[in-house]
Amino acid sequence: MWKGTVTFGLVAIPVRLYTATENKSLAFHQVHVEDGSRIQHRRFCAAEDREVPYDEIGKGYETEDGRVVILTDQDMAELPLPSAHTIDVLNFIPIESVDPIYFDKSYFLEPEKTAVKPFVMLRDAMNKSGQVAVTKIAIRQRESLALLRVYRDVIMIDTMLWPDEVRTPDFGFLDSDPPQVTAKEMKMAGGLIEAMSEPVFDPTEYHDDYRTALKAVVDTKVEGHETVEQPVEQPSDNAEVTSLLEALTNSIESTRAAGSRTPPSKAGSSRARAKQSGSTTKRSTAKKSASAPATGRTAKASTGGSRKRARSQG
Repeated sequence: MWKGTVTFGLVAIPVRLYTATENKSLAFHQVHVEDGSRIQHRRFCAAEDREVPYDEIGKGYETEDGRVVILTDQDMAELPLPSAHTIDVLNFIPIESVDPIYFDKSYFLEPEKTAVKPFVMLRDAMNKSGQVAVTKIAIRQRESLALLRVYRDVIMIDTMLWPDEVRTPDFGFLDSDPPQVTAKEMKMAGGLIEAMSEPVFDPTEYHDDYRTALKAVVDTKVEGHETVEQPVEQPSDNAEVTSLLEALTNSIESTRAAGSRTPPSKAGSSRARAKQSGSTTKRSTAKKSASAPATGRTAKASTGGSRKRARSQG
């Protein structure tokens, strides 16, 4: 998803970025409860009263007076962002000095084949020092603070929020005098904390009970045949093709449908009749429209007659 270079002093380490986490929550779609059909969210332009395709959509920034500044993909691509392809190590700090509220997303770094040695050197040096590296990185047109740190046998990068993105708590009780807590109450609270303390954090001891219960409900409905067949969606004239596979499928089906409606022999007859009707009078045209459709042989004969008349007139 991202390819660039980690710079550590004069050392350059080409790397690739991979998402380190995944969401295990059950995925749901919005459906109509009456028949189970999917609910569509269309990109609709209210001013023109029409659906807008992706290639006509840009980014808009609204000013205080209500005007809109439109930014295109080219505008975004021309932004001067050195961190778009470079992770420049700025300094090293102890991980304990960073409050977890700043952490955003985690990614694994994989070195290119030619950069395994400097990658291992940086990994082992950071692991030995117990420090993490402060850096910046731009992903999906957004620059973030980030930390390089060792996780197991790899280096990973954790993107962080900027200081102005962390809200300041503003609650009424903070402005009033705090209630007095007795020494006995503090001692009991401390004893409870000590009794519930563990030497290390083991994430495998904790489980997502909500997801387990939700999956059990889904499985019960499946086993009890409490399901519905989704209705076949009727394509509209302005429906946008959203995938290459769908485009190819629709093309094949429309081609077959056109072939079944207009066989080659009938198509030739139609062209012959159109040519003939163009060189005859309105009366003969009306007469032909009232008669039965001509067969391929009749059309051919009519065409031949037209050619003979054309030669005689010439």
